[in-house]
Amino acid sequence: MITYISLLRGINVSGKNSIKMDALKNLFEESSFYNVTTYIQSGNIIFNSNETNSKKLEQLIFNKILNKFGFNVPVIILTIDELEQSLNKNPFSNNSDEKFVHFTFLKDLPTISYEKEINNKKALNEEIKIINKTIYLYCPDGYGKTKLTNNYLEKVLKVSSTTRNLKTTNQLLTIAKEINN
Repeated sequence: MITYISLLRGINVSGKNSIKMDALKNLFEESSFYNVTTYIQSGNIIFNSNETNSKKLEQLIFNKILNKFGFNVPVIILTIDELEQSLNKNPFSNNSDEKFVHFTFLKDLPTISYEKEINNKKALNEEIKIINKTIYLYCPDGYGKTKLTNNYLEKVLKVSSTTRNLKTTNQLLTIAKEINN
């Protein structure tokens, strides 16, 4: 059995796409997933499955949410190893204030050149680095003030994505490892 971290894009944000975590947990359990655990209200679900293809899981969960709740919610699935690699490769891990570090997880690798456009959009004191399917953001004025939003990055890169702060990302890994034992 494999432990997965499911990141849903755009639920329970500003009163849109509202799904109670209990209802989401039930949906996952009805889908034959095990040890289903949710973390905060923003669409983080950790679970076990016998399925080895994460793309199949993404599509299955997408369809289940669409059918049950009527929401078109992109789903990104990570394994413990993938999440741990993203954390280990964080180029901003030495920044003194971790609350300004964010991870944008991409559904797929970008296939277009993007550096010039993104660098022109970011504030002078912001930093951004893309490594594989993770975008690392350092926004010292706060994520709420950056122009490098999830919507902007999706538009430029033409890839679905979802963003989590460093604290949430670390907590998701901790929960996944607990479930895995």
